[in-house]
Amino acid sequence: MLISVHITPKSAKNQIIGWVDGEGGKKELKIKIAAPPEDGKANAELIKFLSKEWKVAKSALEIVGGETSRHKRLKINDELSGEQLELMNIEI
Repeated sequence: MLISVHITPKSAKNQIIGWVDGEGGKKELKIKIAAPPEDGKANAELIKFLSKEWKVAKSALEIVGGETSRHKRLKINDELSGEQLELMNIEI
């Protein structure tokens, strides 16, 4: 599964804001991350945070596009349960 995310680094705390209209009218999951956007710190914090929030292994989450951008493509390499999809606020 691929999802688009919009990251705001250097925030007060890690927080999922929710789905917003992003570039080109596609939906993006807006997320605030406390780590700064340097040396991959924000990307690493994003994976760690989402892994905990969504109850998936860190190894199941991979940034496949936009590593140096606020707009990223996130690949979830795992079978997801209904509970996990509910936590992600994703309907299929």
